Amino acid sequence: MLNVGIIVGSTRPGRNGEAVARWVHDVAAKRGDADYEIVDLKDYDLGNLDEPEHPSTGNYRNENTKRWSARIAALDAFVIVTPEYNNSYPGALKNALDHLYAEWTNKAAGFVGYGVDGAPRAISHLRHVLGLLGVATVSNQVGLSIHTDFLDGFHPAGMHEDRLGVVLDQVLAWGTALRTLRVPSQPAGV
Repeated sequence: MLNVGIIVGSTRPGRNGEAVARWVHDVAAKRGDADYEIVDLKDYDLGNLDEPEHPSTGNYRNENTKRWSARIAALDAFVIVTPEYNNSYPGALKNALDHLYAEWTNKAAGFVGYGVDGAPRAISHLRHVLGLLGVATVSNQVGLSIHTDFLDGFHPAGMHEDRLGVVLDQVLAWGTALRTLRVPSQPAGV
């Protein structure tokens, strides 16, 4: 089974991302088709690009970067939960992406965005950056609106669960296909 990380892309106090990530996890875990886990950027306390060497070298000096590297390296695919701040995604998420290189390559990602109109610009920007890191992003996405899905707490409309199912289907299909690029094949008879 694939290991899929549900990345909470905001570290802002009072963020909605934790509730959204729990919802994604709950829906995904019911499927029983992969190992899903929440990966919260707050748990890694990454400095602002504070590694002296380029991420492509893989030579990390800071313990939090080493922990972040190990976590991302162990995952086969991602669902990134992101808000939209000022027509893009949060700086903490950009910083987390930029801290690593090879750990992202040849993996798949899908998106669940939230904001005034579902975070389409944030997701568009993420697609571009992740493409440069060698991440294949799936075509479908979930867009949650603060005007309809976050009234009196987080209560997503039923249609979003169906949409999330399509995103997860694509993430698993692409993640499975891309895994063959990362895992060396065994010779016949071994």
